[in-house]
Amino acid sequence: MKFTELNLNGPILNAIDDMGLTEATPIQEQIFPIAMSGRDVVGVAQTGTGKTISYILPLLRNLKFSKQKHPRILVLVPTRELVEQVVGEFVKLTEYMNCRISGVYGGTNINTQKQMVYDGIDVLVATPGRLLDLCLTGTLRLKAVQKLVIDEVDEMLNLGFKVQLERIIDLLPEKRQNLMFSATLTYDVEVLIKKYFYDPIKVEVASSGTPVDKIFQSGYNVPNFYTKINLLLYALDTMPNADKVLVFVKSRQMADLLYTNLEEIFEEELGVIHSNKSQNYRFRMVNEFADGTLRILIATDLISRGLDIENVSHVINFDMPDEPEAYMHRIGRTGRAEAEGQAVAFVSEEDQNIWKEIQALMNIKIELEELPIDVEVSEQIIDLEAPVIAGKLLVKTPKVDTSKGAAFHEKKDKNKKENQGGSYRRTIAAKYKKPKTRGQKPRGKRK
Repeated sequence: MKFTELNLNGPILNAIDDMGLTEATPIQEQIFPIAMSGRDVVGVAQTGTGKTISYILPLLRNLKFSKQKHPRILVLVPTRELVEQVVGEFVKLTEYMNCRISGVYGGTNINTQKQMVYDGIDVLVATPGRLLDLCLTGTLRLKAVQKLVIDEVDEMLNLGFKVQLERIIDLLPEKRQNLMFSATLTYDVEVLIKKYFYDPIKVEVASSGTPVDKIFQSGYNVPNFYTKINLLLYALDTMPNADKVLVFVKSRQMADLLYTNLEEIFEEELGVIHSNKSQNYRFRMVNEFADGTLRILIATDLISRGLDIENVSHVINFDMPDEPEAYMHRIGRTGRAEAEGQAVAFVSEEDQNIWKEIQALMNIKIELEELPIDVEVSEQIIDLEAPVIAGKLLVKTPKVDTSKGAAFHEKKDKNKKENQGGSYRRTIAAKYKKPKTRGQKPRGKRK
């Protein structure tokens, strides 16, 4: 269906035309009429299906001009990067509308964000923590909110935002429309829906765990970190069209270690992003990778959810994730918007179980390949890969001879203490005579 066939007004259609969009994706087509009717909606879709625009369009279509200060549309997302992305989509689609849009998240000056609230907001995009901070200071009030959107709710709950999320919902007016979007419907998500949603309509474009059709997946048996580096260098050199490559690792420490090993080889083509980096640095890395300045971006799962970076050619799982669903979100960074993509997994011996779970989740079989003949198998290992020898103490506790008591040497006379009763003052008085108090004068004879 073309966007012109939806019940959109002129300003929104003009903005869509400026963005170069013509046809609605399946989730956009299905969400629009339900959201326009005012019903609660639960959307389940693969990453890269256009769900952000699917809820922005009906929200903007129903939004009327108002001069009131506090927001009428509230969008909650789990990360700072997603705040910026969603705000960006709202800004593009309101190019020909009079609409005040703001985004708030932690790690930045709260006073600046307070001023944005004072200036007036129609649409507020926020992370839960900073939103609560603004509410608790009395700066922001949520009683004017008519539409609540919770995006990437499964990731939000995984990050431990359940308590904050419930507190925010309690601050909202009971009469409102709820829209929730998730890649997976976990038990916690289902509980949240039953508790706060009223007879929602579920829209499921693709079953949870279904792989994106246009992504070619492959995997290799790789024994250790330095062999993974050799395979990565080989892949980057031989893979066709590997001009925008995301490399996922399991931790911040591993991200920095990999970056250190590759920095001299790729220099300005290489970047790294994780939660220990400053907010400005993280935004710069995402922007430089998006515009093609960086060819390779090493990342933790921080950016595996929600971020829409166009034309990612390859996703390489240098380390396998802890959860099978996380693998789905990682590879979903490529093959977006009907484009083709490639995903490669480096699977070590300890990853065999999670690899089986991933295949079971996607209901497909991916045979692991042996290393190419040109890839050297390294014997060197890092500390994290060192084997642990069970039952062996690295530090031995010295033995103490208890036959002579706690101390096995004779004390010197001056260090011996005897309890002779009485107070310390009496002992001092016997040794030094009666001490004079400060300011005491000798008594004279009475006249």
